[in-house]
Amino acid sequence: MHTAAGVEACLPIRSDMDLVWVRQHVRQAAARLGFGLVDQTKLVTAASELARNTLVHGGGGRMEATQVGSAGAQGLRLAFTDEGPGIADLDLALSDGYTSGGGLGMGLSGARRLVHDFDIDTTPGSGTTVRVTCWVGRPPRPREEV
Repeated sequence: MHTAAGVEACLPIRSDMDLVWVRQHVRQAAARLGFGLVDQTKLVTAASELARNTLVHGGGGRMEATQVGSAGAQGLRLAFTDEGPGIADLDLALSDGYTSGGGLGMGLSGARRLVHDFDIDTTPGSGTTVRVTCWVGRPPRPREEV
């Protein structure tokens, strides 16, 4: 069971400058929790892609960062929420190599590979929420075979 220590930050995502603040906050929070440099970079990379998706495809939104714990492990959960058009074809959006352009080119599937837990809630016409969690000292999940 995962327990949350409460939302530590809720940052708006309305401009390119907000993307910088999101990356900076995620890196600082990950360092504070004891993530190594490689794991910090993976989490920041995933957060950057998801924040850009929130801005570009969702018309803006917010990121909530929450410190979590499970069986003595510390983690950081990030939730990216927008009220945009939603994702019409989630299977396509999650497929390897799919990108609509403008981001880092890694898409949702790349972000998913960089984190331990990945959950997406989307309804066409009602927005999208993507939640990711990384745990200190755990290797990321292996790439899923197709």
